[in-house]
Amino acid sequence: HGWRCRGSPTSPRSTWRIPYRAGRSRRRAAAPRCAGRPSTASGPSTPSTPWASGSRSPHPRPRRGAWAAGQAVVEDDLTLAPGWQAQDPDQTRKVIDYGVRSLVTVPLRARGVLLGVVNFWRMAERDPFEEEEVTLAEELASHAAVCIDNARRYTREHTMAVTLQHSLLPRAVPAQSALDVAFRYLPAESGVGGDWFDVIPLPGARVALVVGDVVGHGLHAAATMGRLRTAVHNFSTLDLPPDEILTHLDDLVARIDQDESPLGQDIPGGGGEPLTGATGATCLYAIYDPVTRRCTMARAGHPPPAVVSPDGSVEFPDLPAGPPLGLGGLPFDTAELELAENSHVVLYTDGLIEDRRREIDIGLEMLRDALSHPGRSPEEVCTEVLDAMLPTQPGDDIALIAARTRVLGPGRVVSSDVPSDPAAVAGVRAGVQRQLEEWGMGEVAFTAELVLSELITNAIRHATGPIRLQLVHDRVLICEVSDTSSTSPHLRYATPVDEGGRGLFLVAQFAERWGTRYTAGGKVIWAELALPEPQEPSEASPSAHAPPAPAVPEPS
Repeated sequence: HGWRCRGSPTSPRSTWRIPYRAGRSRRRAAAPRCAGRPSTASGPSTPSTPWASGSRSPHPRPRRGAWAAGQAVVEDDLTLAPGWQAQDPDQTRKVIDYGVRSLVTVPLRARGVLLGVVNFWRMAERDPFEEEEVTLAEELASHAAVCIDNARRYTREHTMAVTLQHSLLPRAVPAQSALDVAFRYLPAESGVGGDWFDVIPLPGARVALVVGDVVGHGLHAAATMGRLRTAVHNFSTLDLPPDEILTHLDDLVARIDQDESPLGQDIPGGGGEPLTGATGATCLYAIYDPVTRRCTMARAGHPPPAVVSPDGSVEFPDLPAGPPLGLGGLPFDTAELELAENSHVVLYTDGLIEDRRREIDIGLEMLRDALSHPGRSPEEVCTEVLDAMLPTQPGDDIALIAARTRVLGPGRVVSSDVPSDPAAVAGVRAGVQRQLEEWGMGEVAFTAELVLSELITNAIRHATGPIRLQLVHDRVLICEVSDTSSTSPHLRYATPVDEGGRGLFLVAQFAERWGTRYTAGGKVIWAELALPEPQEPSEASPSAHAPPAPAVPEPS
């Protein structure tokens, strides 16, 4: 049983079935015609006295006051309503000629805001609207206003979350020579998630690839994603291996969870809903070195990467999964791969392979099939993978990175062992000068000699074991001195009466950047010197295409 409402004059064939309460009249009513916009929350309570809310008046414009008070306006006979007819004489004449007799206009009002109005029409063969019908119309409008306002607020929050997330994601790939990179990011249709990705240049011409996922949707997930992405950048400046980066992120996520309010009402837009925090965030961190062609990876509960060989074969490396970020106290393991030039490393989030209609294993096999085509660029890889894998209605965000490896061959990298003897420094400086002349970098030869002289002398005096020098011709000149000691040099600011302590200060003044990174066998002290003019290396040269340059001669 229900009210059967006929369509408005503009759509006479449409019908609505509206539930009615027991005891109410079962008369026919016309379908509502809404003139408002969408929006959430409870509207004003329906008056208990029927005619206290609905105002019947033939006066030209009683509507504004009634609508502001949340009351309906009733026109029993439109032929006797000059105010209504004066709004649009031509259109109102058509409505009357069509056979419409009565009109009830009810405001759509929620949280004290007038969102619009809804019109209920009745044909001439029916009696005018009765008291119970006007009350029912007000109840319907009240519930509709709540739904409309909810939709409006949800749309606004969704737009804010999308804007926030896009502002926190990288907009372009930073300049570097190790990888050709393409990426895609697709938000879910149901709501913004916490997926993110990054490409971070590191010292020594290396590059870090990062992809992560914060469980959940909405502003909270997007904000947490931004915090984690910023933290990854900060931890990367410490030049730590991937497993230590994930350990620091794990501690950070655990602290975020502890600091989060237990109830959503303490957070704008929370609405009193409990928050789960960021526990369950996943991440994969990989570092590629174009000199050694080695890629070191670690992951925290994230799907494994895909490695595509130049011949098109696809492999998912046996990389220990590790626990999700935020659990605390559990170690992360690393895996090291040696990649051929022009291999592809593909990182992605679970939204690409997971779907309600298939298992994850099936998604991984679909990804393998989509990647098993040689000779494609990273852009083509991203496009074809999404064409093959993208669901019709994505239920989760998708982040995808495709990176093609380059190699810095012998023509751009030279290295030599250095004896632990201060007298050997002069011979090293002479060899460095000859090498820089070979590379056409005579203008920076003096600065490079000075920097390397200080670094090598510092290693001879304070370090142990074999000392090795390496020069890398990249977008900058990279000078590296490695030894087996784990002690890091400390920059001092010597006073005018100090006899020493100025070596690293000079390095810091002449170098664009300098720092220390630890390795399994000791440490590397590096410095980057700016070239006179920005020089784009003509692609990282493969060994087959670049003539080998002479190594730095051993000092006599």
